[in-house]
Amino acid sequence: MLYTILKAFHITFMVSYFAGIFYLVRLFVYYKDTDEFEVGKKAILREQYVFMARRLWNIITVPAGVIMLVTGLSLIYLNFGLMKTPWFHLKLTFLIGLAFYHYWCWKKVLQMKNLKGDILPIKNIKLRQANEIATFILFLVVFTVILKSWVLEYWWQLITGFFVLVVAIMLTVKLVNKAKK
Repeated sequence: MLYTILKAFHITFMVSYFAGIFYLVRLFVYYKDTDEFEVGKKAILREQYVFMARRLWNIITVPAGVIMLVTGLSLIYLNFGLMKTPWFHLKLTFLIGLAFYHYWCWKKVLQMKNLKGDILPIKNIKLRQANEIATFILFLVVFTVILKSWVLEYWWQLITGFFVLVVAIMLTVKLVNKAKK
């Protein structure tokens, strides 16, 4: 029973964490979109985006991430047999990628906070593409967990499907960005 309750908390806070990460990087994009605005409008919007990013990071994303991590580690402790399964190793690999993405987001939040309204030194298209990374990681983790019994046998289809998804989304982002200009 405890395991099932912890799993429910883990999933709930995983959803909250990803919601925070998804919206956070979107705020970076919105901040960058103000580069061409007139000075007064730009200053007001940038101040608001920094405020929103800081609150989102500190009140939703990080706390949800910590609870997700603690419940995840608790689930491993209660069912250490997970560490012997190939699908779980794959999931942990994707979660290491998520940790690097989390770190990148944290650095961007600090950078935005310290800019004092200046230009964010990264191209808009790169931010828009970076916005999709969490989607890719979520896709990989969910499919790995759901298809765990087939991971060893069909791993190449999972990876191929993932790369097709990545290419399709990245091309869509580029096309939308070009159409917007």
